[in-house]
Amino acid sequence: MTNREAPAEPKYWVKSVARAADILEALGTAEPGRGMSVTEVAQTCRIAKSATFGMLQTLRAYGFVSDDGEGMSRRYRLGMGLARLGDRARSQVSLRTIAHPVLRELTAVTGMASRLAVPEDGHAVVVDQVEIDQRIRLDLRMGQRELPHCTGLGKALLAAFSATEAALVVERFGLPRRTPRTITDPATFLAHLRDIERIGYALDDEEDAEGVICIGAPVRDHLDICVGAISITGLKLGLPAWRYQELGGQVRDAARRISEGLGREEGAPEDSVRRPARVRDAPAVRPDGRSTTGP
Repeated sequence: MTNREAPAEPKYWVKSVARAADILEALGTAEPGRGMSVTEVAQTCRIAKSATFGMLQTLRAYGFVSDDGEGMSRRYRLGMGLARLGDRARSQVSLRTIAHPVLRELTAVTGMASRLAVPEDGHAVVVDQVEIDQRIRLDLRMGQRELPHCTGLGKALLAAFSATEAALVVERFGLPRRTPRTITDPATFLAHLRDIERIGYALDDEEDAEGVICIGAPVRDHLDICVGAISITGLKLGLPAWRYQELGGQVRDAARRISEGLGREEGAPEDSVRRPARVRDAPAVRPDGRSTTGP
């Protein structure tokens, strides 16, 4: 049998639909270009050969299964009708809808405000946030544009670019100094981006505003392309270095959960697909800030 969970409501379980789903799952394991015979599908799903053949023909009529060959040499594979439905399913998925409950949980666990940003017109633009109830409130506004070189959100997005693309962004917008801790040397900053890519999260340690830290991580879609970033923001207040790493891991894990909600497969290589080399899609830098090294 294929890997599926037991039904939560057995009385509503339709065996024929479950069998059809098992067949599709089985065909999904076939080697590219080879397909599976009726016998192979029947044995894999533990369904009678005659019933398997009937289901394959029904799924074929809907475009969910395709076949090649004749007679005993006929092989079955997944049909392009599934790709059409997959595209529609992805179009119905909202990044903000998937991310918001994760942001709420992240804020509850870390005790820091959390945000979601997307790249837009050369900036990282905040599109959602979860604040904390405290007397000292940080100025975190929806729609706020984040600098890419000195903020957790901006650096997380920029680190998803290749070294060449990131260098073009730095050359175009510069590395303006925001605080004494902002990185303003291009070579140091580009090396810092590679460190961010390696550990999976970005640290803004008082680089954009004194006394404030921000930790961000990229969010990727089903093509492994970075489509946004999440972050947590709070007051530094003598936070120990080990706590940065702990928080960074929590943000990175939260970003991974959102990515999986967008269809990214768990365990996919972080750099298997890069965003197109279009500087206008990168978070922008205005002439007066810079960034620091992570933990």
